Parts: sequence; C-alpha cells; structure tokens
Amino acid sequence: MKVYRNEYPNPQFERTDWLNLNGEWDFGYKKIRGFRFSKDEALALKYYYKNDYTHKINVPFCVESVLSGIGNTGFVNLVWYRKTVDIKKNGKRVFLHIGAADYLTTVLVNGKPAGRHKGGYTPFRFEITDLAADGENEIFIFCEDNVKNPLVARGKQSEKLKSHGCDYTRTTGIWQTVYLEYTPQDYIKDFKLYPDAKGCSVTISADFVGTADFSCDVLYNGKVVGTIKQEQANSNCFFHIPLSEKHLWEVGNGRLYDLEFTFGEDKVKSYFGLRDVRLDGYRFLINEKSVFQRLVLDQGFYKDGIYTAKDETELLKDIELSMALGFNGARPHQKVFEPRYLYYCDKMGYLVWGEYASWGLDYSSSDALAAYLSEWAEAVSRDFNHPSIIGWCPFNETWNYRGRKQKNELLAAIYDYTKAVDHTRPCIDTSGNFHVKTDIYDVHDYNYAPVLFKKNFDRLVDEDYLYEHVLVDNPGRQKYNGKLPVFVSEYGGIKWAGDNSIKSWGYGENVKTPQEFADRYCGLTDALISNKKMFGFCYTQLYDIEQEQNGLYTYEREKKFADDIYKQIIEINTKCAEIEKKG
Repeated sequence: MKVYRNEYPNPQFERTDWLNLNGEWDFGYKKIRGFRFSKDEALALKYYYKNDYTHKINVPFCVESVLSGIGNTGFVNLVWYRKTVDIKKNGKRVFLHIGAADYLTTVLVNGKPAGRHKGGYTPFRFEITDLAADGENEIFIFCEDNVKNPLVARGKQSEKLKSHGCDYTRTTGIWQTVYLEYTPQDYIKDFKLYPDAKGCSVTISADFVGTADFSCDVLYNGKVVGTIKQEQANSNCFFHIPLSEKHLWEVGNGRLYDLEFTFGEDKVKSYFGLRDVRLDGYRFLINEKSVFQRLVLDQGFYKDGIYTAKDETELLKDIELSMALGFNGARPHQKVFEPRYLYYCDKMGYLVWGEYASWGLDYSSSDALAAYLSEWAEAVSRDFNHPSIIGWCPFNETWNYRGRKQKNELLAAIYDYTKAVDHTRPCIDTSGNFHVKTDIYDVHDYNYAPVLFKKNFDRLVDEDYLYEHVLVDNPGRQKYNGKLPVFVSEYGGIKWAGDNSIKSWGYGENVKTPQEFADRYCGLTDALISNKKMFGFCYTQLYDIEQEQNGLYTYEREKKFADDIYKQIIEINTKCAEIEKKG
C-alpha cells in the first residue's frame, strides 16, 4: 500500500523523534443490530482475541473511503486495527498519538489496556512506555461508532443509509495520522501562547513533567528577537518575553514568529502570530483595524478520502481556491479540521472560526452537557494557539430535537466554559439559531431574492431591527437587542450542478444560466457588504459535496464557471465594505 500523510501532524508542537504509523494495518469491521457502546475494555478484548482480520486498511483513511482500500459506505458500528511496530525506547518515554478516531476508541499494546478516548474529532495520546518492549510490539485499536446515538455529535455524517440533503457519507474509525513519539523522562507537556500586539510581546504558560532548565528563543525570519531562561523549571510556569521587532499577523499575511523550546533534553518547535482581536460596537477589530470578514463555508470533505485529505497540498489548495475568489477566511463547518490545515491558515493570514461537529446531539437532553463538554474542551485546547482562529462557535443551528426545544442551560454553560478558558476571542453560542448567551448575534438566511434580501437587512441600519426568518415559526426563541455586532454567517447556497449524474440539491429557486448565478450571488453579497452595521458574511459554500451541488467549485475542486463569471464574484467579494470605511 502507498503510505499517505507522512508529514508531522502538528506543526505547533513539533518534535523530531517520532515514527509515523500510517499505511497498512490488519483490519476488521462489523455492523451490530441494536448496537450499544461498551462500558469497559471487555468488548475490545473479546474482539482482540476472537475476531479475524479479514481486510487490510490504509490508515489514516476511514473504512467508507476509497483511499482506505475498502470503501464500505454502509452502517459500520465496530472497526478494529492491528499492527506490529518496532519500538526502540533508548531510555525514553513512548507515547502513542491518534490524530482523530470516530468515536469511542480503546487501545491495547501487547494485549494490555493502554487507554480509552471518547469523541470523534480531537487528538489523544497514551503513554505506553511500560507496556512496550524493545523490539516488536503489537498495537491494537478498537473503535465503536453510532451516528444515531442522541449523545454522539456526528456533524454532517448521514444518519440515514444514503447521503441526503446537506448530510454526507459517514466516517468510522481512524481518520487522522497515528504515530509514536519519544520524549525524555522530563518533558514539556503543553503550553498556551498569549501574544500582545500592542505591547509587542508574548506570554507563555507552560506545563512540565519533571524538573529541568528551560529556555525559549523567539525568532523572526531566523533572527532571534526575544529569549527567556529559567533554571530548574517544573509544574506550571509563566514566561513573559518582550520582542525587539514587531511584525503583525494580518489578513493575507501571516508573518509568523518561530519558537524554539528547550527543557532539559526535550526540544519542541512552535510558532505564533502577533495579533489582537476585539469587538467594538458593530465592528470586528484585528489589531485595532475594522476587518470585514469575507468568509466561505468549508465542510472539509474529500471525494476519495471523505474526512481526510490524501495529502497536505489538498488542504492548502482549498485555502488558495478561496482566496483566489476574494474570500479572506472560512467557517470550517461541523467538523474540527486537522492542525495542518490551520497551520496553512496561520501562514497565509486566513481567518477561521473554531467550530465543532454538533449536529446529531440531542440539545434537549439533560445528559447533553456531560456528553459534549469534554469533546468541545479538547477542541478549544488543541487550537488555542492558532492565530488564524479569531472566534469560537461550539454549536450550529440548534433546531428542535424530535420536537423538543434545546436546553438553554446547555448553550449558556458551553459559552461560559469557552470564555473562562479563552478571554482573548469572542464566542458565538450557536450559529444562526437559537441564541442564548453570545458575544455576536449571527443569523442564517437563504432568501434567494436579492432585492428582498437587501430590504430585510437594511432595517438593521434604518430601524435597529435585525430580520430573522427563524422567528416566523419560532416566536420568542431569540431576540436581537440592537447592541451586539452582527453578521450573516450562512446565505446563498445557489445550486448549479457540477455533476449531472446525481440528483442534486441546493437552496432557493434554481438559476437557469451561469450569468443568473452571478447576478444572484453579487446581489445578495452586495446587500451585506454595503450594510454599515454588518461586519461580515459567510457564503454557502466553497465546493460541491456529493448531492449538495451549490459550491463555487466542483467536488474535485475544478471550476464550474467561465472566467468572466468568477471575475464578477471576485469584484463583489473584494469591494470595500461600509463598515471598513473610516468615519
């Protein structure tokens, strides 16, 4: 099998002593009628000892994908993996990392439990030093998944057998890189970065295991511009580093500083961007400059890999395609995108909202908070240091769940948690509806008539009234107070079929010609750019996905229109927004 995804998975926490375990693994899978999640490791042990490995799978691709070598798109509840790995400890600690596996994962090393993890979108690791021997070792990974479980956040994975509407092919099991990492006995466990653009400095909160001398060099284009040292550091320490040169992280220009950490024998590389984010009335400020967010919805699906890009050039290409059309950022939608994607966003000065795959969760359940908080907490912790992430949005469109309203306490608690661990960014409790406690009041509106669309949102300027179509059938569920900053975080969704072999789907009345597509796009977008109380928009969407054929590109990321149509889109996207004008 060809081995994919050979690059180090997390450029913000990079060590040199590691071993990529992607590629061929022994594999088995099964669907169980009336499946229930196991409560302990007994089920994993049962399958470890009794089941056959009937297939080979190419990790890190899910069983549903073509690139996995299997391509089974039916319901799968259980998947198990086995690989023999040569480990050389040399007196070091050994950690097994899994970038993401959906949903409940149990790991055994040489038949002994290493640990379990719940959640389908965030990385986890287990120290396996005491379980591993020098030489050959057997690693067993067992994943349980059920998208129909009301306490499982599934995102855009279809709960029906086939894809439908805006739900797509499922992802079961491992879908990000698996690797071993070696550290000294004393090592850097974690760190948070707090850049200060005004003060031209960075503060570091670092967590250590053991005690050792610590140093950190800050570099810009290879030149040391700041440094700190401390003898016998341990536990949790704070370090403030003034910078001798100021290079601001801005839209379209990442200007990243490099970090080189040394803790005894442990060495870690990272980076940060020097930028501040804050809200000022209706404006969204980055480094005290009003920035209109020209965002596009990016769902992170790939035709051959489903959730997983076959190489990092595919991650970069999506950003480049977006920027080529005049967008300056994205809502990575209903999925936690992998760190390599965010790395390129950081480098290119591309704005990102940190979101989670909240669809599928029963928002009305009293058990939802316990099910969801730990998963969301891991996502915020993983992505805290990325300068491209300029806000958090833990939920999306919390409609009624089987006729039951959301638990407002759930949304408020998740908002409060997010603000407690990160006061540097704004948080939207639930994108579109139904707001409970939020820093920004965003709405979704797929009205396809530009004249009416503009008339509705002009009322925000003329009357301080924000039009919300969701209130027609849901009176009293939310109400704009006239004070919070506003943007339309989903609109458009204009269908133009790039693949006529399938029954396609989109929003609103179909357009009949490419020029009609352009006219509608430009009319809707201009209504938002020309509104002096709107700080941004997010168009649905960047590319087609399966039956949802409303992208600006095809699922293969090819052009759907002639250059003259794209030229019109670029012109309106890059028009100076009213809220950016001085005075």
